[in-house]
Amino acid sequence: MQTFPRDRRRHVLVVDDEPHIGRIVRLKLETGPYEVETVHDGRSALDRLRSPDPIDVILLDIVMPHASGLEVLAALRQLPHRSGTPVIMLTAKGQEADRVRAAELGATDFLTKPFSPKKLLARIDELFQ
Repeated sequence: MQTFPRDRRRHVLVVDDEPHIGRIVRLKLETGPYEVETVHDGRSALDRLRSPDPIDVILLDIVMPHASGLEVLAALRQLPHRSGTPVIMLTAKGQEADRVRAAELGATDFLTKPFSPKKLLARIDELFQ
C-alpha cells in the first residue's frame, strides 16, 4: 500500500459518464482531505492517467463511451507510475463476471450503484490509514 503525507489533500479522479455521480462524489469528498477531478469517458481517463500529475485514488465506472472501465483499468496497470494506484470500480451492473474481471485486473474494491456517498468516503478514508 502507498503511504501519503498527512499535510496534503489527496487527489481523487472520478471517471464516470454520468455527471451527477461526479457532483455527488465531489460534494462528499471535498468536505474532507480530498480534491476531486472528473472525466466522463474512457478515452479522457486514459489521457489523464498517462500524465505525471498525482492521482491518489481512482473511482472508475465500468460502462462508459470510448473505452470501458475494465479496459481503462487494464491500461492503467501497465503504466509504471499508476500500477499501484488504488481503484474502486463503480457500476450500475452488479454482474459477478465484472467483479471477477476487475479483481483480476487489480481493482481495490467494487461498489454497485446506487452507493452511499458516506460509505464511499469511509472506504476511501480506509485506503489512507
